[in-house]
Amino acid sequence: MTQLSDKDHKAQMADMKSFDEQMPCVGIFWYDPEDNTLFGVRKKELTPQMVEEAAEKGKPFINYPQLHRQIWAKEYFRAQAKHLDTKFKGDYTQVPRGRVAWTIDKFIVLVGKWAEPIQDELTELLEQEFSLPYFEFVYDEHWDLGHGWSGDMPK
Repeated sequence: MTQLSDKDHKAQMADMKSFDEQMPCVGIFWYDPEDNTLFGVRKKELTPQMVEEAAEKGKPFINYPQLHRQIWAKEYFRAQAKHLDTKFKGDYTQVPRGRVAWTIDKFIVLVGKWAEPIQDELTELLEQEFSLPYFEFVYDEHWDLGHGWSGDMPK
């Protein structure tokens, strides 16, 4: 049996890496209506093995493990410390945002009504950014402008 040299092995791995596509992801994002882009994107790849393991454990919902408010605060303070201009200023609930999750047999994108008029454009951005083969929009009041994590809201 012939074995590749270290140099040939590295060259082969580099060549294969050029064909590597990102797996579909779950995550969070904000939408900038001024330049029609996503920003503050955080994501993690979702593999078939992760879906099967979650199903075996009776967990039909796979989500990104951080909240928008956590990311917003972290980015705000990072920009302050470095004296940088940032989109992460003001109230995070006043900027269009959403979450990509997996449930049972499909990806869902949780958004507020802000997304309805730009659904086609947003679909294209989300498919590219999160490598989604398909998904369904799910509209919920939580994601409307001015609404946020229940722990942030006065009782």
